[in-house]
Amino acid sequence: MDWLDLLQWPAFAVTVVAGWLVASDDARRRLWGFGLFLVSNGLWIAWGWHDAAWALVALQGFLIVTNIRGVADNKGSGD
Repeated sequence: MDWLDLLQWPAFAVTVVAGWLVASDDARRRLWGFGLFLVSNGLWIAWGWHDAAWALVALQGFLIVTNIRGVADNKGSGD
């Protein structure tokens, strides 16, 4: 088994933690969540590229844009 085959599991874990943090009422936790979502986007893109899962790669590319917007929207939020 190629080590990139295993990349889906850290990507999964980071995505779940990011989702938990983004749902927080605390702005700092939300920022961490969006940051982790960006990390998970990169992990999913690497795994998807390796497995030729082009729809997943495209989806993650678009989600990067939404996560960058989430970071921007939450930077000014001083909870």
